[in-house]
Amino acid sequence: MYIPVLQITLVVCVAAVVALPHHDYHAPAHYKFHYGVHDPHTHDVKSQWEHRDGHHVKGAYTLKEADGTIRLVEYTSGPHSGFNALVKRIGHAHHPAHYGHHEGGSHGGHGGDSFIGATHWGFQ
Repeated sequence: MYIPVLQITLVVCVAAVVALPHHDYHAPAHYKFHYGVHDPHTHDVKSQWEHRDGHHVKGAYTLKEADGTIRLVEYTSGPHSGFNALVKRIGHAHHPAHYGHHEGGSHGGHGGDSFIGATHWGFQ
C-alpha cells in the first residue's frame, strides 16, 4: 500500500512543474517608471523617469547641485543610434563666502553669484 501513495505524490509534483508559466528571458523589455525625492532636511532634490519599449529607451533625470543650479539630463538610447544625452544646467550658481586668512587680500571672504547657461553634450 505504500508504493501507490508514492506514485500519486510524484504525479502531483510533475503536474505542478508543467503548470509553471514560461518566461522568455531574451524578449525585449517594456517598462515605465518615475520617482522623485524632495528632502527638506538634507536638501536632497532629484527626480527621474524612464520608458523602455523593446530596444529603445527614453528618459530624463534632474538633481539640485551644491551651487543651487539644477542639472537636467535628457537621454535616449537605441540599437542604431547608441546612447545620446543632452545636459543642461538651469539657474544661478550661488557660491559661499570663503573664510580664513588669505595673503594679499584678494579673497577677502566675499561670496557671490554667477549665471550658468545651458550646456549641450550629446551626439546626433
